[in-house]
Parts: sequence; C-alpha cells; structure tokens
Amino acid sequence: MGVAENLSHIRQKIEQACQNSNRKPDEITIIGVTKYVTIERAREAIEAGITNLGENRLEGFLEKHEYIQDSASWHFIGTLQSRKVKEVIGKVDAIHSLDRESLAKEINKRTAKPVDCFIQVNVSGEQTKHGISLEDTLPFIRELEVYSNIRIVGLMTMAPHIDDQEQLRNIFRQLASLREDIQAERIAYAPCEYLSMGMSNDYQIAVEEGATHIRIGSDLVGS
Repeated sequence: MGVAENLSHIRQKIEQACQNSNRKPDEITIIGVTKYVTIERAREAIEAGITNLGENRLEGFLEKHEYIQDSASWHFIGTLQSRKVKEVIGKVDAIHSLDRESLAKEINKRTAKPVDCFIQVNVSGEQTKHGISLEDTLPFIRELEVYSNIRIVGLMTMAPHIDDQEQLRNIFRQLASLREDIQAERIAYAPCEYLSMGMSNDYQIAVEEGATHIRIGSDLVGS
C-alpha cells in the first residue's frame, strides 16, 4: 500500500480520536518515522503531505538529510550521544530525547541559538527504556536554567508495546498531568506546550489523551 493511502487511513483515525476527545485534527502533528525505510520511501511520504520526519539513528538521519535537506522538518527521536551532538545541531528542528544534563550541556555549547527539546520521560518505569522518571522531571528542568540555548517545548514518552488500552491510557494521562504541573510553574525557558506520545500501535489512544505529536512509522511508511 502506498504512503498516501496509509496517510489517509491514519488521518481518518486521528479525526475519530479527536471527535472522541473534543479536539481538532489540526492540533496533531504527524511525524513520519523513516528509520527502517529507504530515502525514496521517505520522499514518498513528503510527496503524500508529511512535512515532519523523525529518525532515531544518527547514521540514518544524516544519510536521509543529505538528500532531503529542508524539504521536511526533522525530529531526532532516538537516544543521542553527547559526542554526536555536533553532527545534528543545525540540521534538526527538534530533539525528542533530552534525558540528562551532560546532553543539555553539549547541545548548549554547540549552538548559537535556542534548540527546541522534548524531555524524554520514562513513565512506564521499564528498565529497557531511556528517560527520566516522572518525579525527577521538574527538578531536572530547573537544573537547565543555566543553559540559555535549551528550550523545553514539551515532553516525550514511549509506552510499552502492549494491548492493554487502560494501561496505555494511564501512561499517557500521567505525562499530560506532568505537563500541566510544569506549565503551572511558568518557567520562561520551558513553556512545555507539547506532548510527543503515541506510535503506530497506540496513537489513537494518545491523541484522545492529549498528544500533540505522534510518531508513526510502520503504519505510514511500512517497515
């Protein structure tokens, strides 16, 4: 199935999720995750109307960026090693995986203007997942005050790949609640407007629970 047809199905499901939760589809940014597909397939996504692409491996990102350049907005959604920051700064529009001060320090050092970052939060507490705990997120954000080129635009989480909808819903609700707590602090460098949550298997639930950015790979571009 082509990307355009896949995208049509995804948008229908988003529309239904928005109806269920009294939201508007234009509140949702679809990030096409292209980590497992070719440059040609990524181009097909852009031609179908996807304007945001996400990559989680540096090599794949650099390869695709070389050919696609600014035809899309780029989101780095995977774990980023501090020593690799210099290779993505200036090429990405947002980093979704800020989870430690050493990474913030390196980002701050390598750029002359603020970089949009999402704090990666490990809501589920899974040992195999990166991210900061719910209770440590706000203290971590306060520590970032000294880094003038870090702008916390939102929170990101990865839910477990499970079928239990109530458990998924609870994870997304906890992230949404944390965002409200952070916004209540009115921290100038951390407006925390966005929630990056929901992937191919759970994005409808994520939208119903407040997601603003959903990261869709296999349902959109295949694998």
